[in-house]
Amino acid sequence: MNKASRRVATAILPLVGLALAPVTVSQAASTPPVNPERKAQVVRDDYTGHVQVVRGKAADEKVLTGSVFVDKDKDSVKDRGEKGIAGVTVSNGRDVVTTNADGEYSLPAFDRMTVFVTQPSGYAVPVNEDNIAQFSYNHFPTGSPKLRFGGVPATGALPKAVNFPMVKSKATAKTSQNCAVASDTQGYNLKEVAYAKQGAVRDLVKRTDLGGCGVLLLGDNVGDDLAMNDPTKDIYRQFQGPVRALPGNHDMDFDAKDDEGSLDTHRAQFGPAYFSWDVGNTHMVALDNIRYNGTKPGGKWDNGGYKESLTQEQLDWLKKDLASVPANKLVVINAHAPIMHYRGVGTDNAADLFAVLKSTGRTAENTVMIGGHTHTIENLLPGTKREEWAAKGIAELPFHQIVAGAVSGDWYSGNLDESGLPYAVGIGGNRPGTLTLSLKGNRFVESYKVRQEPWKYRLSLGVNSPTWRDWAPKALAWRADKAADKGARPTMGNLNVITDEDLEGGTWISANFLLGSRDATVEMSVDGRAYQVAELAQPGKGEKTNTGWEFADVQVANANLLSAGGNVPQNSSSVWRATLPKNLSNGTHTATVKGTDRHGRVYTETVRFTVVDERAPVK
Repeated sequence: MNKASRRVATAILPLVGLALAPVTVSQAASTPPVNPERKAQVVRDDYTGHVQVVRGKAADEKVLTGSVFVDKDKDSVKDRGEKGIAGVTVSNGRDVVTTNADGEYSLPAFDRMTVFVTQPSGYAVPVNEDNIAQFSYNHFPTGSPKLRFGGVPATGALPKAVNFPMVKSKATAKTSQNCAVASDTQGYNLKEVAYAKQGAVRDLVKRTDLGGCGVLLLGDNVGDDLAMNDPTKDIYRQFQGPVRALPGNHDMDFDAKDDEGSLDTHRAQFGPAYFSWDVGNTHMVALDNIRYNGTKPGGKWDNGGYKESLTQEQLDWLKKDLASVPANKLVVINAHAPIMHYRGVGTDNAADLFAVLKSTGRTAENTVMIGGHTHTIENLLPGTKREEWAAKGIAELPFHQIVAGAVSGDWYSGNLDESGLPYAVGIGGNRPGTLTLSLKGNRFVESYKVRQEPWKYRLSLGVNSPTWRDWAPKALAWRADKAADKGARPTMGNLNVITDEDLEGGTWISANFLLGSRDATVEMSVDGRAYQVAELAQPGKGEKTNTGWEFADVQVANANLLSAGGNVPQNSSSVWRATLPKNLSNGTHTATVKGTDRHGRVYTETVRFTVVDERAPVK
């Protein structure tokens, strides 16, 4: 996401009253198809290799030919006796063809094209020394125009053939497995790359359940400076599965004159701007929905800005790519910017994408969209309605949309935790982490792993009282005041102490149920009393986004109100509110909050608070 002002992570103020510890959770019997919480092992069976470019004069300079083959000896060379693979999709980004019975293909050739193969289930493409999947070839006869970070080197004339090696794979054939999504790693310098390495990326590297599907870097993999590409690749190199990468708005060649050349360095170092691959009974699609406005000399890196949109060429490719995907397959549409998010339409021509999906037989039951960019964690179900969407001509959400959070959280901002990492709690009350889709056949279960927390960490609780709602804006204004002498910080004292007057004026427990959807339920019990159902702050029934201190994730707001930087969110797609009884006696009480997600998994957390006659003066 484009951030107007970056904040450096600091450790200046103690987090008084802030609790960001693991929660106590019970798991229901219904668990993901391949539960990421268990130490599952999926042995990867890919190998280190490369796409084979057969040098020599092409038979026809306007046609690229080659084959997709089983690389039995894993030397990346099509040897005599190594069989071709029939029915594999190969594309130049415009045309889509399938290999014949001998694994051979031919495609129209043109300058500045990237040719790529769609890995079928039951096979695995090689990875390079950086663990990045190798399934594409750049044909740039004269190379990129001069670019600060290199772009694509000159490839010369069209080669005699381009062959795509693969090996048979039990890992990718499994219909039950996990796919990880890591969005917005976005290190602007080596210090921030190190934060990522010790945080959410460390969690990924430890996992042994991702050997088939691997991880998709969902864009904004670096922060504007493409010199950070190599350090970023280094931290994902030890990941136990293949790495694929989409570009984001911070991954472009900003000195390119237009959108067409803005991803040349990405193509050279990571792969195509958009592509697809199969795993199990799922067809994964990666789209590029960031369009560069072109260089603007004089700005940082000559950045001319961007818009979130899909090119017509890409939409045409997608229609062809999906044409042969059976209706009984799950299709996962990944893009850096969400197609939709709870505050608005995330991709300008979202309606055009929906039309393509519907025309190729995609329905709400067999399609899910995943985005990053906004640094939020969202789980928006088909049928959700928002006033902001209606204003852009989209009456309701036709497909499931998940927003995958961010490895960087709120750009590595705020105070440092006990591990020396910035809390980086941010927009929507989110925590740094990664998303996992657990697949079984053509169904999936979504899970979010908060950085360095157990899988069961899902709830963030706080006490939202009239006194707090009066103090919070004053504290935020004080923090934002740039005056040399801005006076004493507004004080509140113990954040979990409330008065009888607070109860009369409306006090509730705020519960941010991370990745909670409209179909989730949140309930609260005070001191063991009967559970009461909490209210979802953004029900998605056509209302405008509810914003204000009464809709905040109090725990996360407190973290950043008491720090030198970071967002102080006043809305979220996943905050529930449970009102406290007005007749509570003086003394300490315990609220137990139980969240049940749409898959029946149950999570519980408790928060203690104290009721007094009147608040003692703060010294």
